[in-house]
Amino acid sequence: MTILVAGGAGYIGSHFLRCLVDRGVPAVVIDDLSAGFADAVPEGIPLVRCEIGDREAVRHVLEEHAPEAVVDFAGLIQVGESVQAPDRYYGVNVGQTLALLDEMVRAGVRSFVFSSSAAVYGNPIRVPIDEDHPKDPINPYGATKRIVEMAALDYGHAFGLRVACLRYFNAAGAHPDGTLSERHDPETHLIPLAIDAGLGRRGELVVFGDDWPTPDGTCVRDYIHVVDLAEAHWLALKNLGEGAGPLLLNLGTGEGYSVRQVMDTVGDVVGTPVPHRVGPRRAGDPPSLVASAKRAQDVLGWKASRSDLKTIVEDAVRSRVG
Repeated sequence: MTILVAGGAGYIGSHFLRCLVDRGVPAVVIDDLSAGFADAVPEGIPLVRCEIGDREAVRHVLEEHAPEAVVDFAGLIQVGESVQAPDRYYGVNVGQTLALLDEMVRAGVRSFVFSSSAAVYGNPIRVPIDEDHPKDPINPYGATKRIVEMAALDYGHAFGLRVACLRYFNAAGAHPDGTLSERHDPETHLIPLAIDAGLGRRGELVVFGDDWPTPDGTCVRDYIHVVDLAEAHWLALKNLGEGAGPLLLNLGTGEGYSVRQVMDTVGDVVGTPVPHRVGPRRAGDPPSLVASAKRAQDVLGWKASRSDLKTIVEDAVRSRVG
């Protein structure tokens, strides 16, 4: 079974590739390297540099490698940027993904696992958030994820494609051996920003508001270790291969941590307080996002096993200090 990994040179995609390599599963990667790194792709796995919307290039890869499944990590991910540039986000996250789906159907690909997001829910009306929670995205990033979810389900119904949409909460951490890490440019995720501030590699961390309706006034998020995320994708693929689907599943821990709690944990691990200042709220941010992951546990037999905050931070620090 060959797996085509779109965006496989990126943060989460490269960890999933490591998961495949560890299991001896053949894979091929397409990635335009706009946010990924060729050296994150394990040796021996073909890497084709192209956008997922490049129909000719994608068609050639599908014909040459005949994958049974596509796992899609490609796309733009910055909430704030999506508010400022919705045209770009709809063009890449929706337009290009629809082109990929078209080519998959043409090639007879059987299964599709989509990297979705808790941003599809918008501001929660109940916490923890389960999969039946209303979907009302409050930023273009979340809207693009929701649109692709609906499109994928429609393609599944019309063309027999088996679909899993995995709604991440906050991906974090790094491979325990320190060989893979977050390398976003610019970096926008809290934990690596806090680590670099604590290590003196950048200026003080900006906290986007301390007047949110949360226990300490800072935003609360459910952080999930990237290795746990990778394992969930593998289990979803196996589940689809056994004829299940469609799957719409949250990937999280059920526990939320505030920005202040993250800063405190980072400070404990690096041995120095994280320098920071409070700035204005960021457009498109909900105050709290915490998952109910019961359905993923029940359907996939999956549970986050490495996602306690201290372990996440320790692994992230290890990957950044070498």
